[in-house]
Amino acid sequence: MSQQENHSPANHISLPRPNATVWVSSAFCAALGLAVLVLVALGPGKQGTDAALRVTARFSFMLFWPAYAAGAMTALFGPAFEPFKRRAREFGLAFASAHLVHIALVVWLIYIGDAPGRSTFVFFGVAVLWTYLLALFSIKRLQHTLGSKGWWFLRVVGLNYIAYAFAVDFLKGPQFGSIEHLVGYLPFSVLSVVGPLLCLAAFVQRAARLQKNSS
Repeated sequence: MSQQENHSPANHISLPRPNATVWVSSAFCAALGLAVLVLVALGPGKQGTDAALRVTARFSFMLFWPAYAAGAMTALFGPAFEPFKRRAREFGLAFASAHLVHIALVVWLIYIGDAPGRSTFVFFGVAVLWTYLLALFSIKRLQHTLGSKGWWFLRVVGLNYIAYAFAVDFLKGPQFGSIEHLVGYLPFSVLSVVGPLLCLAAFVQRAARLQKNSS
């Protein structure tokens, strides 16, 4: 969903593109480091694993959110958010990389005998499938096999399902109570609601512009 660029002097400034490998490896190492710190502090049992799952989920979400909402923010609020939009692919790949640590923790939780329920496993498992399907088709050669319409459909459905899965996870938690719950849930709950609203507002804005131009 690329938009026309404004031919201003700022657009002619060449900014170095970050290496996707650096984003992927850095995100994975950061998530792994967070998980190890939590497991060392709380132990590798259920309590420590649950805490590590919460921490890595939030870290993954902070990488996913710019990949999901940067295009909408640029459309709504202007070129100040263009750097985030240009790096949406890198944010998305970093999210997929960091989320591998979260998946490994789920596997560990199953191994120690505290597997999630079937419905939970299926619901979030579908989000995981979308995550790595999108990462796979972010490769340009594979995108060409889908075509622009196929890639657009895959991206819109996949990203919105992942966003919905995060929202379900964050909104089901206690929003008020202790400071720990307030910090651990409320900011992420707000972002999980704001992201889809921004995307919806950007869609309505584009639809209104197209209708105005056609009339």
